[in-house]
Amino acid sequence: MPYRRTPRVQARLDSQRANILDTAIELLAEHGYAGCSMAAVASRAGVATGSVYRHFPGKAELVVEVFREVVTREVAAVEAASAGPGEHADRILAVFDTFATRALKAPRLAYALLAEPVDAPIEAERLVFRRAFRDVVARRITEGITAGALPHQDAEVTAAALVGAAAEVLIGPLTENDAESALPALRTFVQRALGGH
Repeated sequence: MPYRRTPRVQARLDSQRANILDTAIELLAEHGYAGCSMAAVASRAGVATGSVYRHFPGKAELVVEVFREVVTREVAAVEAASAGPGEHADRILAVFDTFATRALKAPRLAYALLAEPVDAPIEAERLVFRRAFRDVVARRITEGITAGALPHQDAEVTAAALVGAAAEVLIGPLTENDAESALPALRTFVQRALGGH
């Protein structure tokens, strides 16, 4: 007969897993991928290293889960920003303003999400993030085209190009703590790419 955990044991394990994930997010935000080792997470979380391995087979699996959690929040934030009031182009600009502003608040974490050298499973998760972000932008571009507010274009290609450009524009400034200076130029680029002035 297979072993079944009691609700109390399961609740404790779930709480421990959540604590490990929260701690890994903190370490990633402070030290990047290189500083987010299993031992460092265990030490900060106040658990044995073996407890971290009980929940995650290795560092890559742990950080993939961290990426999923953080990216879900980021995509929700830009989705909400894009649903706000204003013209179609303004709502698309709100996506990039929100993304850049949030990146500025946690530059080390943003750099880890966007560009830091990572293991292959995490790189794959990074692509999922870019696609989710692209899809938010593409939906708003499509709405703008349908409403006649934006010139006809391939919404997915434009959105993918904008997301890639935004990431590229922010990478250097994020590592130099100077991303704010890049925001006006990024806004201008987005407006022009959409067919505006």
